[in-house]
Amino acid sequence: EPGVWLIVILLVRVCFPQVHVKMADEAVCVGPAPTSQSYLNMDAIMEAIRQTGAQAVHPGYGFLSENKEFARRLATEGVTFIGPDTDAIQAMGDKIESKLIAKAAKVNTIPGFDGVVKDAEEAVKIAQQIGYPVMIKASAGGGGKGMRIAWNEEETREGFRFSSQEAASSFGDDRLLIEKYIDNPRHIEIQVLADKHGNALWLNERECSIQRRNQKVVEEAPSTFLDPVTRRAMGEQAVSLAKAVQYSSAGTVEFLVDSKKNFYFLEMNTRLQVEHPITECITGLDLVQQMIRVAKGYKLQHKQEDIPINGWAVESRVYAEDPYKSFGLPSIGRLSQYEEPVNLAGVRVDSGIQEGSDISIYYDPMISKVSSNILLGVTHNIPLLREIIVHPRFISGDISTNFLPEVYPEGFKGHLLSTGEQRELLAAAAALYVAAQLRSQKFLGPQRSTVLYISLPHFTSLVFCNWLVCCFWFQCLSRNSAGEIALQYLGTSFKVRVLSKLAASLSKHMPEKIPEDTSSILRSPMPGTVVAVSVKPGDTVAEGQEICVIEAMKMQNSMTAAKTAKVKSVHCKAGETVGEGDLLVELE
Repeated sequence: EPGVWLIVILLVRVCFPQVHVKMADEAVCVGPAPTSQSYLNMDAIMEAIRQTGAQAVHPGYGFLSENKEFARRLATEGVTFIGPDTDAIQAMGDKIESKLIAKAAKVNTIPGFDGVVKDAEEAVKIAQQIGYPVMIKASAGGGGKGMRIAWNEEETREGFRFSSQEAASSFGDDRLLIEKYIDNPRHIEIQVLADKHGNALWLNERECSIQRRNQKVVEEAPSTFLDPVTRRAMGEQAVSLAKAVQYSSAGTVEFLVDSKKNFYFLEMNTRLQVEHPITECITGLDLVQQMIRVAKGYKLQHKQEDIPINGWAVESRVYAEDPYKSFGLPSIGRLSQYEEPVNLAGVRVDSGIQEGSDISIYYDPMISKVSSNILLGVTHNIPLLREIIVHPRFISGDISTNFLPEVYPEGFKGHLLSTGEQRELLAAAAALYVAAQLRSQKFLGPQRSTVLYISLPHFTSLVFCNWLVCCFWFQCLSRNSAGEIALQYLGTSFKVRVLSKLAASLSKHMPEKIPEDTSSILRSPMPGTVVAVSVKPGDTVAEGQEICVIEAMKMQNSMTAAKTAKVKSVHCKAGETVGEGDLLVELE
């Protein structure tokens, strides 16, 4: 219906045979892994468009998807940008300008400074005027990049520095703004859809309150918190804002909502959102198809009263992250096993990976959007996702953007086994051990039966256990000749040791490994690139003082000293790539 268009979809760098390349009829490499040389390189992308003769470009989720200059260059070449026009991108892509437009359109806004913050000292003055806590965030872009919460002057100065650096790295624009931070809110967004003929709809809301580092982890539609009156008020304000900038395409207006259902405009994303599938699930609309229709010039096919809420949908973002470190520090590596639950009714999986894919430090750690799957080869956050969606607070709808630190104040520790669950896990480990012994008899001859000793410290196949009184699933991740077995059970990996009576008695005589003195050394907690090193041998550092900065997957992390001491040696320098566990600095 929209006509025959050759469309370039700018989602992933196409220099290697990944899923998107296999799906495409034609693929062009746009550059090496660093984003400045590929995804953010407009010249390379424009050349790819010329080579293919593309007539339209869908920009995907990020990078140049909200870049007005890219849209202008497409227009100059006579290529259609499948998204809003440049004026709307500019107006809503700049958080300062968008807030002023929102005020004029009678959209509720958060109190703050309506201007560009020049430096860290001005940031401190503005924060004092607004009153702590404040949110420091990039004027351009989104996705949680370039955002910091500050509760005092020191955090304001530090937040200004890191936010500006992340903004420059992710969006090529280091401008920042400051506004009042609304403590313990919900993050609820309205999906809008508008055409080039003045028609606009709101397609209900998405609850995106489960977050870490201002990035969404679990989303659901509709929100269990909103009532019909609040939903309509938010939807009408979102449409009012879209019409104020003559918006045409799919877009999202994000709000913060307090406990009394007061809502405040946060920002507008002038692109397709990562979490758009759950809106499609409850409305039946294909948002990408609608974007193409609008870009071609067709009117919207639906009226506001035609938009349903059919059921409820939830999306979990599977990240290549270690959830036991600050709810998710980046993990890289190759996927040795990856299976999607595509055979389950009502399950949708969006991903760009396959078994054998490499997860690198250059891009966002999200690798798929799904409700459940099997994934080995990199550390992932599936254990955290599983615990979130079965938690009583999530089930009852008692959530906010502070859900994770409130539920896990000491950090995420995995699933806590009950007595019965512990027995089931130990029984599964014993069954695996005995099965291995029975298999070995076929090659080694009959063996005497042995007494087993099973321990569960710290309290690759799927196996279904059917005991006399219960049934359960577990996954064997690894095992070795020392009797160590790693089992994934109820979403969490547990290490179990199974030994014979003789081996157990001998193991008591084995020397214990002396733990490393972590107060005197600094190791990288994640793979990444060293952005800055703030010390040199001979310097004296105070406890908590910054030693270096590591950037991983577009986020910057400050590494600090664990104690007051003198720097003995420095093993890294700016620009170097480091791996998880690499030694960075030694202290005396």
